[in-house]
Amino acid sequence: MVMITYYDDRRVRITSKAIRIDGRSYPLTEVDQVWHVRGGRSWGNLAGRGVLLAAIVGPLVAAALGLLIAVRLHTSLTVSIAIVGASVLVGLAVAPVADYLLEHVDRTYTRGAYRREIWAQWRGAPVRLLTTGDALRFGRIYRALERAVEQASASPARR
Repeated sequence: MVMITYYDDRRVRITSKAIRIDGRSYPLTEVDQVWHVRGGRSWGNLAGRGVLLAAIVGPLVAAALGLLIAVRLHTSLTVSIAIVGASVLVGLAVAPVADYLLEHVDRTYTRGAYRREIWAQWRGAPVRLLTTGDALRFGRIYRALERAVEQASASPARR
């Protein structure tokens, strides 16, 4: 029978024969059940997301405040134009950086705000296989693990 690789990275390798995570190997013939648990919130990810959003919104708020001050001060036309011009420049300064910052904000949503754990019933005992804060990686590993366990339980050698 040909061995199938369902997932493979530096720390995790899931094949049709075994699950190998951080150097530990769990033969699929000894795995009865797989499940996942959502762990605690990752406040670091949320704080990082907040900082990125503040970096985007901050200059825009400063520009709006500059416009408001220019209108409220009742100064000469030259000073008002200078304040409005500076405010517009501050607002426009965000544009080149905004795409970069928004991409990083997107990544914080991809990673997720919670720790995720993958557990398995191995040799009759629950074993935590993996803990990660990366939601995208978690999903890939968990789907691969489900496919591997399903295929192993359906194989004639397991029945």
